[in-house]
Amino acid sequence: MSMTSRERVEAALRHEEPDRTPIFEYVLLSPVADHVLGRPHAVDPGNWPVARAELGWEGAVRQMAVDWLDLALLLGHDMMYVTLNPPPDRLEIGLHAASAELSPDPVRAVEERNAAVEVCGDLAPDEVFLVFAFLQDEMRKQGVDLPILAPAYAHGIWADVDLMVTMLAAPKVAHHHFALATRRTLARIEKYVQLGIDIIGLGGDFSGNRPLISPQAYQAFILPEIRTCCRRVHDAGMWAVNTSDGNLWPVIDDFLLGCEVDGYLEIDFHAGMDLGRLKQGYGDRITFLGNLDCGNVLSFGSQEEISQHVVDCLKAGQGGGGHILCVSNAITASVPLESYLVVVNTYRDFFDLPRFA
Repeated sequence: MSMTSRERVEAALRHEEPDRTPIFEYVLLSPVADHVLGRPHAVDPGNWPVARAELGWEGAVRQMAVDWLDLALLLGHDMMYVTLNPPPDRLEIGLHAASAELSPDPVRAVEERNAAVEVCGDLAPDEVFLVFAFLQDEMRKQGVDLPILAPAYAHGIWADVDLMVTMLAAPKVAHHHFALATRRTLARIEKYVQLGIDIIGLGGDFSGNRPLISPQAYQAFILPEIRTCCRRVHDAGMWAVNTSDGNLWPVIDDFLLGCEVDGYLEIDFHAGMDLGRLKQGYGDRITFLGNLDCGNVLSFGSQEEISQHVVDCLKAGQGGGGHILCVSNAITASVPLESYLVVVNTYRDFFDLPRFA
């Protein structure tokens, strides 16, 4: 018996066997998204200014919601990743405006950033959450119910040299930074609870070909904060996924089990994060969202290589639920349209679904 998209995704998250592997796209941008929609995708940052000028701010936000849902329905996706919409012109979002001139001393710079965060408060303005209400309204109109994954990323350290130095030189200052990140994340989670969001993305990038910090630093500074956020997500009856690119093998137990998350997103195939090995070690407890290699295989591979890559990923993820197919990060202009259509149709062929025209 065929499942609904919600049933399929929830079965995967509960480690029950769905009728087929759920599929979605983490980030799908122009020009591929424009081609699928047959119009400029309002979500793409390059298209937003035109939509804003032609439709007004509220109209453009509604168009974002329409485009997100239309893309999912056209491609047969089982869930959606939805981010905050741009604010009205009178509002600014961000934590750096109040501290544009930072000290050249790394520790002092982080202290100044922490002070700026204290001034800015814990939650973005209500206006930037409007897209979620519009999207739920559009789903009601069309009689569909797709789970929504939304971001609450605040604990990453990618390229933040000042923070990495501070973690070594002034641990109390670094702990304050991450505690403030948790405060903001918890405020975001409360808003998502009110909006009825299903899955929350936590964490943030901290690795490339290897982690940028030691396993001990991850365990001391980041793990307790993400675990606190994850427990609040679970208390609200939602799912939590931990998120980072890169090679996470040196910290994988802490990243998955120590943080108490339900899933792992941005699984970086190119950095050595093998789905089969992950399933073997953690497949009874963690749901894996990925791990098609967008930066290399999908961008530069032949159609035969891409098709085999999709089949290999599907097979590696099968067994007892616990797998949702998507790429490791984003479908951007580096991925040729023809290559992305190979992904879509290989998935459809694998499960005997009608091909995407």
